[in-house]
Amino acid sequence: MNMEKIRRDFPLFGTMLNGKGVVYFDNACQTLRPRAVIDAVKDYYEKYPACGGRSSHKLANEVTRKCDEARKTIAKFIGAKTKEEIIFTRNTTEGINLVANSLKLNRGDIVLTTDKEHNSNLIPWQVLAKKKGIIHKIVPSKQDNSFDLEKFKEIMEESRGNIKLTAMVLTSNLDGTTIPAEEIIKISRQYGAMVLLDAAQAAPHRKIDVNKLDADFMAFSGHKMLGPSGTGVLYGKYRLLEKLEPFLTGGDTVEYSTYGGHKFLPPPEKFEAGLQNYAGIIGLGEAVKYMEKIGMKNIAAQEYKLNKFITEEMAEIPGLKIIGPADPASRGGIVSFYVDGIDSHQIALILDETANVMIRSGQHCAHSWFASRGIAGSARVSAYFYNTIDDCRVFVQNLKKIINVLR
Repeated sequence: MNMEKIRRDFPLFGTMLNGKGVVYFDNACQTLRPRAVIDAVKDYYEKYPACGGRSSHKLANEVTRKCDEARKTIAKFIGAKTKEEIIFTRNTTEGINLVANSLKLNRGDIVLTTDKEHNSNLIPWQVLAKKKGIIHKIVPSKQDNSFDLEKFKEIMEESRGNIKLTAMVLTSNLDGTTIPAEEIIKISRQYGAMVLLDAAQAAPHRKIDVNKLDADFMAFSGHKMLGPSGTGVLYGKYRLLEKLEPFLTGGDTVEYSTYGGHKFLPPPEKFEAGLQNYAGIIGLGEAVKYMEKIGMKNIAAQEYKLNKFITEEMAEIPGLKIIGPADPASRGGIVSFYVDGIDSHQIALILDETANVMIRSGQHCAHSWFASRGIAGSARVSAYFYNTIDDCRVFVQNLKKIINVLR
């Protein structure tokens, strides 16, 4: 990859703060946006700022065409059979909630997750447990925080026939590890369970083919893959989407209504209630095109290169613990760590104030994992394809200085 050319596509890298450039290592929270995405959003507001799918004038027709093009682009990107299997949402959270509230789950039905779920794939099931009496079960991770396939098989066997949904994070935002989705889906099929994948941290980083995987549902966010904030996607097999009842209803979800009733439109329209984020949808389509131009294999290779460098440098720091497997190849672009006796928030704040190195600190919306292990939180470095080894050097050099001072 031509890194110099790529970085010119991202305006932030031309920004100086207090006389220094920016090292942005908070990509698991939100990525930067290339000019192609920014321009696409700007074009909507300047050239055709109208409603899509409603009016029939030229501006509205252009919005409808552009949004339909984005839907096709995203369907192809994840291997969906048809564009009608793509539902636009605000984010992964909304996609998971759509499934949780639209599936006909009853008292005693079991939903199975991992022990490293983001709150977005934990809280909805806890709420349904209180509201409807479903049962939420958890697969504990191995000692190194990787997925325990044998334990998963054991729970499936013990719960034979009652697990209605396996809902799991494909790649963890906590430590970057990825579950063996193919095996999990095959096993789930054997026991009659549907599968929902939280791909918020997977879709931006590796090629996913939902058709080959045979996933029933998959949700991901635009803001984590170069797209505008407030955009997301829920994929669902069309035959399943047809059976789901929407939990958000209203304008543009129905074919007609009377004072006594209504008829819903087919998927995806029946799930996309109200005026949509047209600029965001169009921008998300451009983001996917940009990622495809870079190449998903190139993205994964660059992330590994950066993770490997950081991991090797961190090995020299006494008292520093990396969460997850020791091998950086198992952690994508994420290095989540903590240092004995030092507040992770302090590390992040000082990195920002003294070196413009921007990372995340805290519990990363995975409070349950940290609470269960008595760990206060971690500092998280999350790299993306536009980051460089020079970024890593700046981070590591300043991290070592900070730790020496705080000790």
